[in-house]
Amino acid sequence: MHFVKAKGILSPQNGMNLYRGCLHGCIYCDSRSKCYHMEHAFEDIEVKENAIELLEHALKHKRKKCMIGTGSMTDPYIPLELELENVRKALQLIYQYGFGFTLITKSNRILRDIDLLQKINEKTKCVVQMTLTTYDDDLCRKIEPNVSTTRERFEVLKQLRDAGIPTVVWLTPILPFINDTEENITGILDMCIEAKVYGIICFGMGLTLREGNREYFYDQLDRLFPGLKAKYIQMYGNQYIIGSSENDRLMKLFHQKCFKNGILHNNEQIFQYLHTFEEKNAAEQLSLWNL
Repeated sequence: MHFVKAKGILSPQNGMNLYRGCLHGCIYCDSRSKCYHMEHAFEDIEVKENAIELLEHALKHKRKKCMIGTGSMTDPYIPLELELENVRKALQLIYQYGFGFTLITKSNRILRDIDLLQKINEKTKCVVQMTLTTYDDDLCRKIEPNVSTTRERFEVLKQLRDAGIPTVVWLTPILPFINDTEENITGILDMCIEAKVYGIICFGMGLTLREGNREYFYDQLDRLFPGLKAKYIQMYGNQYIIGSSENDRLMKLFHQKCFKNGILHNNEQIFQYLHTFEEKNAAEQLSLWNL
């Protein structure tokens, strides 16, 4: 890891990244793409040493309360977080200043902070987003080697359900010839149904590949699935969108199962929900504290 001084912490959309780079090793990671101009090795975690000070200054001077988000570029619960606790410090500030919060993670380390997530959700709104790609844990360990298994993430979703914290699942990416099967999609959806997730984001069955992440992905295909790289190159070349031939059938299954079980499955509506700040009134807060 290395430390840098950042000039700012919140994006115009009120997103933040306390760290840059990752050790999860997911073979498909878009954050490796060169377009993000990461000037250091991806596994050499960049820590913004003044992030918490910048965040407090930004929250103090916000004219309107809003949702603060993190995790779009780097999972906030990388192993280093257990040592530095920057996410926890950020959560304390977000709660203190009365903002809402949402994040994306693949790690059960989030349970360390379930107390603060609950407090934020009781005061305003807190939504935890969890990525699930692979029902089979053996396959999960191959394509997402250094992260919580799907079963471990499922347990997180159930604990968040029991804590009254709404959840959204990202069903992406789905890798052609690897996890684009009815068994995989059904297994993940059944987990989501049991965990009573609010919504599932899905952009279709497939993935995107850009310069930087394409090369890494193909190297991992060579290592983990011999012969599959040649099949990808033959079918897709240097396409950005790598769509599964099973897309139509699996997307029909996805929408039908979500509709039947009352899970929101319209991406635009889910994103609107994630970005909408909600402040609970005094009566609601009093009833929550008296449960």
